[in-house]
Amino acid sequence: MIKKKNTLFLILIFSFITINPSFGEMKSLKNKKTNVRLGPDITYPIKWYYKSKYYPVKIIDKHYNWRKIRDFDNDTGWIHISQLSNKKTVITKRENVLIFSKATIYSKPKYKLGQNISFVIQKCKNKWCLVKNDKIHGWIKKSNLWGDF
Repeated sequence: MIKKKNTLFLILIFSFITINPSFGEMKSLKNKKTNVRLGPDITYPIKWYYKSKYYPVKIIDKHYNWRKIRDFDNDTGWIHISQLSNKKTVITKRENVLIFSKATIYSKPKYKLGQNISFVIQKCKNKWCLVKNDKIHGWIKKSNLWGDF
Protein backbone atom coordinates (compact mmCIF):
# COMPACT_ATOMS: atom_id res chain seq x y z
CA MET A 1 0.00 0.00 0.00
CA ILE A 2 2.77 2.47 0.91
CA LYS A 3 4.68 1.64 -2.29
CA LYS A 4 1.57 2.34 -4.36
CA LYS A 5 1.11 5.74 -2.66
CA ASN A 6 4.76 6.63 -3.21
CA THR A 7 4.55 5.59 -6.85
CA LEU A 8 1.37 7.59 -7.38
CA PHE A 9 2.97 10.61 -5.68
CA LEU A 10 6.03 10.41 -7.95
CA ILE A 11 3.84 10.08 -11.06
CA LEU A 12 1.84 13.17 -10.04
CA ILE A 13 5.00 15.21 -9.44
CA PHE A 14 6.51 14.06 -12.76
CA SER A 15 3.26 14.97 -14.57
CA PHE A 16 3.20 18.41 -12.97
CA ILE A 17 6.79 19.10 -14.02
CA THR A 18 6.29 17.92 -17.60
CA ILE A 19 2.94 19.69 -18.05
CA ASN A 20 4.19 23.00 -16.60
CA PRO A 21 7.77 23.43 -17.86
CA SER A 22 7.69 27.23 -17.49
CA PHE A 23 7.38 27.15 -13.67
CA GLY A 24 10.62 28.26 -12.11
CA GLU A 25 11.74 29.77 -15.42
CA MET A 26 13.40 33.18 -15.28
CA LYS A 27 12.15 36.06 -17.44
CA SER A 28 12.88 39.78 -17.45
CA LEU A 29 10.75 42.91 -17.73
CA LYS A 30 10.53 44.46 -21.21
CA ASN A 31 9.63 48.02 -20.22
CA LYS A 32 10.76 50.74 -17.83
CA LYS A 33 7.35 50.63 -16.14
CA THR A 34 5.50 47.34 -15.59
CA ASN A 35 2.25 46.92 -13.66
CA VAL A 36 1.94 43.98 -11.27
CA ARG A 37 -1.65 42.97 -10.52
CA LEU A 38 -3.38 41.10 -7.71
CA GLY A 39 -4.78 38.57 -10.18
CA PRO A 40 -4.49 37.35 -13.79
CA ASP A 41 -6.65 39.92 -15.58
CA ILE A 42 -6.75 43.69 -16.19
CA THR A 43 -9.85 43.88 -13.98
CA TYR A 44 -7.68 43.12 -10.94
CA PRO A 45 -6.19 46.16 -9.22
CA ILE A 46 -2.55 47.08 -9.67
CA LYS A 47 -0.61 45.86 -6.64
CA TRP A 48 2.54 47.84 -7.50
CA TYR A 49 4.67 48.58 -10.52
CA TYR A 50 8.32 48.10 -11.40
CA LYS A 51 10.28 51.10 -12.63
CA SER A 52 13.18 49.13 -14.07
CA LYS A 53 13.62 47.64 -17.51
CA TYR A 54 15.32 44.19 -17.53
CA TYR A 55 14.45 43.42 -13.90
CA PRO A 56 14.60 39.59 -13.52
CA VAL A 57 11.56 37.67 -12.25
CA LYS A 58 10.78 33.98 -11.72
CA ILE A 59 7.59 32.43 -13.13
CA ILE A 60 5.71 30.56 -10.39
CA ASP A 61 2.27 30.10 -11.96
CA LYS A 62 0.36 30.79 -15.15
CA HIS A 63 -3.19 31.49 -16.24
CA TYR A 64 -3.76 31.86 -19.99
CA ASN A 65 -1.67 34.90 -21.04
CA TRP A 66 -0.78 35.89 -17.48
CA ARG A 67 2.20 34.83 -15.39
CA LYS A 68 2.50 34.93 -11.63
CA ILE A 69 5.99 36.10 -10.80
CA ARG A 70 8.27 36.20 -7.78
CA ASP A 71 11.12 38.68 -7.50
CA PHE A 72 14.32 38.86 -5.46
CA ASP A 73 12.44 40.24 -2.44
CA ASN A 74 9.94 37.32 -2.61
CA ASP A 75 7.14 39.67 -3.68
CA THR A 76 4.57 38.02 -5.97
CA GLY A 77 1.98 39.25 -8.44
CA TRP A 78 0.60 38.81 -11.94
CA ILE A 79 2.05 40.22 -15.18
CA HIS A 80 0.76 39.87 -18.74
CA ILE A 81 3.15 37.87 -20.96
CA SER A 82 3.47 40.84 -23.35
CA GLN A 83 5.47 42.59 -20.60
CA LEU A 84 8.03 39.76 -20.26
CA SER A 85 11.22 39.05 -22.19
CA ASN A 86 13.51 36.03 -22.53
CA LYS A 87 16.57 38.28 -22.22
CA LYS A 88 19.01 36.97 -19.58
CA THR A 89 19.18 39.59 -16.86
CA VAL A 90 20.34 39.99 -13.27
CA ILE A 91 20.20 42.46 -10.40
CA THR A 92 22.71 43.25 -7.70
CA LYS A 93 21.82 41.46 -4.43
CA ARG A 94 23.45 43.86 -1.96
CA GLU A 95 24.95 47.29 -1.43
CA ASN A 96 28.55 48.20 -2.32
CA VAL A 97 28.90 45.81 -5.25
CA LEU A 98 31.99 46.49 -7.32
CA ILE A 99 32.16 46.27 -11.11
CA PHE A 100 35.60 45.56 -12.51
CA SER A 101 37.21 46.16 -15.89
CA LYS A 102 38.23 42.46 -16.08
CA ALA A 103 37.03 39.20 -14.52
CA THR A 104 39.39 39.43 -11.54
CA ILE A 105 39.44 41.35 -8.27
CA TYR A 106 42.98 42.47 -9.22
CA SER A 107 41.69 44.56 -12.13
CA LYS A 108 40.61 48.18 -11.82
CA PRO A 109 37.22 48.72 -10.12
CA LYS A 110 35.00 50.83 -12.39
CA TYR A 111 31.84 51.37 -10.30
CA LYS A 112 30.46 50.84 -6.81
CA LEU A 113 26.75 50.00 -6.90
CA GLY A 114 23.77 49.67 -4.60
CA GLN A 115 21.19 46.88 -4.41
CA ASN A 116 18.62 46.07 -7.15
CA ILE A 117 20.53 47.53 -10.11
CA SER A 118 19.46 45.60 -13.21
CA PHE A 119 21.75 44.43 -16.01
CA VAL A 120 21.66 42.41 -19.20
CA ILE A 121 24.13 39.51 -19.19
CA GLN A 122 26.59 39.57 -22.06
CA LYS A 123 28.48 36.45 -20.99
CA CYS A 124 29.55 34.55 -17.90
CA LYS A 125 32.66 32.56 -17.15
CA ASN A 126 33.61 30.77 -13.96
CA LYS A 127 32.59 33.04 -11.06
CA TRP A 128 32.10 36.21 -13.13
CA CYS A 129 29.56 37.78 -15.50
CA LEU A 130 30.07 40.57 -18.01
CA VAL A 131 27.03 42.84 -17.64
CA LYS A 132 25.71 46.07 -19.09
CA ASN A 133 22.85 48.52 -18.82
CA ASP A 134 22.35 52.01 -20.25
CA LYS A 135 25.09 53.53 -18.08
CA ILE A 136 27.39 50.74 -16.83
CA HIS A 137 29.47 47.99 -18.41
CA GLY A 138 31.86 45.59 -16.69
CA TRP A 139 32.49 42.38 -14.75
CA ILE A 140 30.67 41.40 -11.52
CA LYS A 141 31.13 38.35 -9.34
CA LYS A 142 28.18 35.95 -9.69
CA SER A 143 27.84 35.81 -5.90
CA ASN A 144 26.67 39.46 -6.00
CA LEU A 145 23.92 38.77 -8.55
CA TRP A 146 20.38 37.35 -8.64
CA GLY A 147 18.72 36.32 -11.87
CA ASP A 148 19.29 34.26 -14.98
CA PHE A 149 22.96 33.51 -15.71
